[in-house]
Amino acid sequence: MEALAAGILQGSRRAVSQGISLVESSRLDHQLLAAKLVRALRRERREAAAQSGGPEPFRIGVSGPPGAGKSSLIEALGVELLRAGERVAVLAIDPSSESSGGAILGDKTRMPRLSASADAYVRPSPARGTLGGVARSTVDAISICEAAGYSKVLVETVGVGQSETAVQDLVDVFVLVLPPVGGDELQVVKRGIQELADIVVINKADGATKAAAARAAAAFKSTAYFHRQRRRSWQPTVLTCSAHSGLNIDKLQHQLADYQAAMVHSGELAQVRQHQHRRVAWTAAEEAVLDSFRQNENVKWLLARLMPDISTGELGPRAAAELLAAYHAMYD
Repeated sequence: MEALAAGILQGSRRAVSQGISLVESSRLDHQLLAAKLVRALRRERREAAAQSGGPEPFRIGVSGPPGAGKSSLIEALGVELLRAGERVAVLAIDPSSESSGGAILGDKTRMPRLSASADAYVRPSPARGTLGGVARSTVDAISICEAAGYSKVLVETVGVGQSETAVQDLVDVFVLVLPPVGGDELQVVKRGIQELADIVVINKADGATKAAAARAAAAFKSTAYFHRQRRRSWQPTVLTCSAHSGLNIDKLQHQLADYQAAMVHSGELAQVRQHQHRRVAWTAAEEAVLDSFRQNENVKWLLARLMPDISTGELGPRAAAELLAAYHAMYD
């Protein structure tokens, strides 16, 4: 663990990959080692930050529906950040294979320019059924990337289910990427989502979809005042971009920088992170209890005997859950 921690602190991509693989492991012995590793890294990073007085690493969450071009936009933004002297890490939370448990979309193959840079690190991680498509180990993976010296950490979610809300507990800014839709499609997409976003990006704003992107951006801007402002220090913004042509990628970078500066200056960013730490700790505790419940031999024994009645409907789901919980409490 000491050698692995030293390699991560020196910025070794190999060590970073080994550390993230450790925190993603479901083995109990690996989880204990991962907890020890992350604690050591966080302690070292706090001490280094206290001595240097430099800016904290910035965490950017990127979400949106499938087909919006999230990966392409992340690569274009990542390349722009590299040009500005940043070191960039991308944690792409992919859907999981039911058979192997691994990530199946392979975002690394869709970010070739970013993956090839010595100052960038791209890691696809399997969601493994975690609520919202945000892997439970992502918060520790972020800590590893920050300890390795990556100043910007981008977290891309699956973009389905509750990933838009789950990612907020992990990042400093939430960027919602949308395709250039309109009419009824726009009503479906924007319902309940725009109010979560700090920056809304209408992607693919070039070629045949340029006009549709402009209309979608105008529609989002017109409804912005209906939503309660999430941040005291920041008014949500809407802009059109094209990951393909590079249109307005520099503007997106500047907006992210403006957001970071405003939130840091007001002290609100520190408050947001404190709230996130509490939420993540509680969620991790809930998931640990659920894992323990599922792996309990007594629970598995009773479930196997109840399953025929559950399958036929003779025993309802709620009754089965109550029986399992009572049995676990009695014999654990």
